[in-house]
Amino acid sequence: MPLNRRKFLKKSAVTGAGVALAGAAGAPAAQAVEARKGHRPVKRYALTVMGTTDLHGHVFNWDYFKDAEYTDAAGNAQGLARISTLVNAIRKEKGRANTLLLDAGDTIQGTPLTYYYAKVDPITAKGGPVHPMAQAMNAIGYDAVALGNHEFNYGIETLRKFESQCDFPLLGANALDAKTLKPAFPPYFMKTFRVQGAPPVKVAVLGLTNPGIAIWDKAYVQGKLTFPGLEEQAAKWVPKLRSMGADVVVVSAHSGASGTSSYGDQVPYVENSAALVAQQVPGIDAILVGHAHLEIPELKVTNAASGKTVVLSEPLAFAERMSVFDFQLVFERGCWRVESVAASVRNTNAVADDPRITRLLKDEHDVVVAYVNQVVGTATETLTTVEARYKDAPIIDLITKVQEDVVRAALVGTEYASLPVLAQASPFSRTSEIPAGDVTIRDLSSLYVYDNTLVAAVLTGAQVRAYLEYSANYFVRTAVGAVIDTEKLTNANNRPDYNYDYVSGLAYDIDIAQAEGSRIKNLTYGGAPLDDAQRFVFAVNNYRANGGGAFPFVASAPEVWSESTEIRTRIAEWVTAKGSLDPAEFASVDWKLTREGTPVF
Repeated sequence: MPLNRRKFLKKSAVTGAGVALAGAAGAPAAQAVEARKGHRPVKRYALTVMGTTDLHGHVFNWDYFKDAEYTDAAGNAQGLARISTLVNAIRKEKGRANTLLLDAGDTIQGTPLTYYYAKVDPITAKGGPVHPMAQAMNAIGYDAVALGNHEFNYGIETLRKFESQCDFPLLGANALDAKTLKPAFPPYFMKTFRVQGAPPVKVAVLGLTNPGIAIWDKAYVQGKLTFPGLEEQAAKWVPKLRSMGADVVVVSAHSGASGTSSYGDQVPYVENSAALVAQQVPGIDAILVGHAHLEIPELKVTNAASGKTVVLSEPLAFAERMSVFDFQLVFERGCWRVESVAASVRNTNAVADDPRITRLLKDEHDVVVAYVNQVVGTATETLTTVEARYKDAPIIDLITKVQEDVVRAALVGTEYASLPVLAQASPFSRTSEIPAGDVTIRDLSSLYVYDNTLVAAVLTGAQVRAYLEYSANYFVRTAVGAVIDTEKLTNANNRPDYNYDYVSGLAYDIDIAQAEGSRIKNLTYGGAPLDDAQRFVFAVNNYRANGGGAFPFVASAPEVWSESTEIRTRIAEWVTAKGSLDPAEFASVDWKLTREGTPVF
């Protein structure tokens, strides 16, 4: 479906290792506030840095999967149109010339809106559209954005095209060219703020991205880009920024604050290292945190070398919150010094959409709404993920069936065609529903919310058993006779739902009364006990195949086939070809939870 209009942007050239804007604050100059301390006038300056993260394509407060305004039990609102209203208010209050607006990454993936302009009407096509996120963020006036791992989901060509459409730099000090080991993106952004009656204030923003990109999007970046640790690169760049005259150093990091990693030891760098950066690298004043989808209004970390406090803040994802850092600077001994930093978050549910953003992107929004509401088939009954975390639900069997069929067809005529095919799938959402009757693209998209693609690898029976044992660690150990509370039964050790896998083609029990590593019981293939030596083709998403979730064996398993078509698209094609979505054609109860042999449900 073509766009009703095209929009074109002028892109300023980005040269050198970073981006510097001298005197960019412009407009009415900020004034240094003078107070008397004894007989000496003290010059002060107030700077406000606003930050968002993990926008994931949310421009409006709209749920494309439900075809309705977004709502949740907590009363949250979403979208850059709301962020724009908050930004306008703070710029009016503080003076635009005294503010910066940053983002910590994961911008161009996550909604049907972003999928449409990456795949259906791609920005990379000749004469193609300008990405809606570029349009919105340009209009709002972002100063700099750090690269997130999901920026790489559609390949480097799409990312570079998006970069060319942005009026702001995409920063990634630890995104290096694999051959030269030089920055492949600007590492930093520097802006000079004029202060009337005092020297200017130079603010440097260092952008850091996630080392996990090396495994999560290996197919796109292997041999092209490399992603060393955040601490290492911050230690390299922060002193350089200080030597270049930076009075304030802010880090925008697509990395959580917990110090943990989801990929085990597959990458020798910490996934969520923002607090480690603050602790280990002197010279940083504040860090805008991303990636973890948590709300951290203010976290203070003491730097081990300097003893100074570094202030961190992470706003909620999807433009539900915006972090605000308020800096107070004082001019002493011929230079500016950060006297204090305070962080807080603003809630977008407190404001309305900015009508300027609504008008700007109405056409694109309407096109995508029409696209996702296309009917592709008919369901004989309602399918839902409500109980899919702890019961073998037909709606997840649909995913594994599609993956099995695609892989079997792909391997016809190869040496692997005779091997049995197993498939994995996760209960990504707790609220997905395919209603009885007409089935639309949005119904199927809500079932598979990620842009994963399909990989076929070869595993042995023993490796599959270990894979299932690892997956079963998702359940909280629950003694025989203990009351079952389904709200407390899952997510042991804070494991997210997307890191719990069904495996089709086998039958097995998960004994939740047992210790981790001893939970898989009665594991059979074809009605007989699983042969540890038997080989299987495993149909698995690329996130898992590349090590996401740190499941054993799969990342190192021989890969025999892969493709770039999204699993979501394969599901839509399968349903379209069938015309009818009947669980009798794909569903079976292959696993159940037990306690010492007795079914839990």
